[in-house]
Amino acid sequence: MKKVTISILCGGKSSRMQSEKGLVLFQGKPFIEHIIAAVLPISEDIQLVTNTSDYDYLSYKKIKDIELDKGPVGGIYSALVHSESEMNLILSCDIPLISTEILQELIAKHQVEFEVSVFSDTNKIHPLIGIYSKRIVPVLQKSIEDNDLKMMRLLEKVKHQLIEVADERSGQFRNVNSPAELKELNTQN
Repeated sequence: MKKVTISILCGGKSSRMQSEKGLVLFQGKPFIEHIIAAVLPISEDIQLVTNTSDYDYLSYKKIKDIELDKGPVGGIYSALVHSESEMNLILSCDIPLISTEILQELIAKHQVEFEVSVFSDTNKIHPLIGIYSKRIVPVLQKSIEDNDLKMMRLLEKVKHQLIEVADERSGQFRNVNSPAELKELNTQN
């Protein structure tokens, strides 16, 4: 398998969760630790994009946003600038159900002619579970300069591939953004 750098975007204001999302507990451990457990079989080259010291207890490389308050576009930009890999697995910090198997499927189905490969299911596209090429750094930089920070707009600007998951596995993409969603997740799992 090709060298993959994994970047977990730990930033964000978390206004709905009212706490650092990656550190919210699910089944007795923080979301971030569930995600790390899922990615470790793929690569140990893991970097956390964070502007806080809250994640210092983890031994992985921490990188700060190059441009502050630019949302996921800014986080991906920072991740790719600091990465030494052409292929980068970018994940948000609020997907505690993600599995190694589905991430391996994403990597296996990614075709090099595409700059970005992300999952989609019957409901939506999941841009924060994706393979991102270092080649899109100039596109990200321009988006930041123009304050054009919507993820769907970014996908429109790059050669991207949607990898359809049309079965129950798409539940792994569920991101948890509020105390109510966390309560629901804990009830179901």
